[in-house]
Amino acid sequence: MAKSKFLQKPTVPVKVTDKTVADLTDAMAMTGFQGRKLGESVNTWADMLKQNNLTIMMGYTGAMSPAGMRKIISFMIQNRMIDCLVSTGANMFHDIFESVGGHHYVGSHVANDEALFKDGVDRIYDVFAVEQEFRGADEMVMEFAKKHLEAGKSYSSREFLYLLGKYITERGCDPDGIVASAYRYNVPIFVPALCDSSIGIALMVARRDGHVINIDQMKDVDEITEIVENTKKTGVIYIGGGVPKNFIQQTEVIMSMLELPIEGHSYAIQYTADAPHWGGLSGCTFEEAVSWGKIAAVAPKVQVFVDATIALPVVSHALREKTKDYIGKRKAPQYDWSGKKLKVKFEPTKAPAVKAPAAKKAPAKKAAPAKAVAKKTAAKKSKK
Repeated sequence: MAKSKFLQKPTVPVKVTDKTVADLTDAMAMTGFQGRKLGESVNTWADMLKQNNLTIMMGYTGAMSPAGMRKIISFMIQNRMIDCLVSTGANMFHDIFESVGGHHYVGSHVANDEALFKDGVDRIYDVFAVEQEFRGADEMVMEFAKKHLEAGKSYSSREFLYLLGKYITERGCDPDGIVASAYRYNVPIFVPALCDSSIGIALMVARRDGHVINIDQMKDVDEITEIVENTKKTGVIYIGGGVPKNFIQQTEVIMSMLELPIEGHSYAIQYTADAPHWGGLSGCTFEEAVSWGKIAAVAPKVQVFVDATIALPVVSHALREKTKDYIGKRKAPQYDWSGKKLKVKFEPTKAPAVKAPAAKKAPAKKAAPAKAVAKKTAAKKSKK
C-alpha cells in the first residue's frame, strides 16, 4: 500500500543533549502543538531575513517593557531583524523610564494592593514600580515637549518619538533602549494610540499649561502606508495584538483603497495568549485576515499561542544563532523622511545613523557618617 499523503513526515522526540538554542527550536519544529509552532516561527522569521526588498513590521503590545523584554526589541532594531515598530504608548513609556535610570522591581501577584498604594508602589501583575519615579519621567516628557517642540504644530507619532529619542540620547540615556536605538538606527516607531499612556498624560498636562502639541493620527496612517508603498513585500510579526496589529494589517486595505497593487503581507508571525473563538483581533487567525486581503493566501503563517515573555527570549537567541552568518549582509530599508515623500533604499546597515554620546561618569556620592544615619533612624522611629 502506498504511503498516505498525510503521513509524509514523522514527529521526532526531542533528545536532551548539548545543543544551541537554535538547535533546540529546530528540534521543537519536529514535535507537536505550540512547541512545534515556536520552532516554526523561528524558521519563518529567519527565512524572512534572507529575502530581498522585504520590510519587516512588528506590533508590540502587552506590558512587555516592564516585564523585561525591552532589550530584546532593541537588539532586533539594532540588528535589523525588524524595520518598523508599532507599539502601545505604555511600552514606549516604560522603555524611556528605564533608559533614563528608572527601575522596575521583582514583586508578587499576591501582594496587598492597598498596602502597595499607601506605600506609593504600582503593580503590573508581579512587577512593582514606584509611582513617584514614574511622575519624574512624566515631568521629563513635559519638559521636552515645552522646550523642544513647536506649540500648535502637528507631529506624527513617528516624528515625536524620533525627537524624543534624540533628546534622551543627547542627555546620556542608556543607548540600548528601544526609543534610543530606533533614533540611532533610523528605525521608525509608530504609536497610533499615544494618548492612552503616560506619554499622552504628560502631553495633556503640557496642553493645560498652554503648550499644545498635536499628535496627528492620520499622518501616522499616511506615513506607515508610505513604507508599504516603497517595498515589494512585507512581513509582519505581532507580539500580542490590539491596536498595533490592526494598524499594520490595515495598510493592505488602504493600498487597495488607493488603487495601488496589493498582495497582502507576505509573511505573518504572531505570539499571543488570546484565542480566536472570542472574536477579538488579538486572537484572530491569519486565515481570517486572508478574507480581508490583509495577509496573502500563500504567505507562510505561524501563530504561537504562548506567553510572549516565554517566547521572546527563546526566539531572539535562536535567531541570533541561526542568522549570524548573513544578518549583517541583509539589505534592510533605509529611510529618508527629509522630503515631502518618503524615500527608501535597501542596503546593509553598517553602523548606527547616530552614535551614542560617551557615557558621563556620575559623581561619587559621599556616604553619610554613621552617627548621622543613626540619628535619622532614631528620629523616624520616634515619629512612629
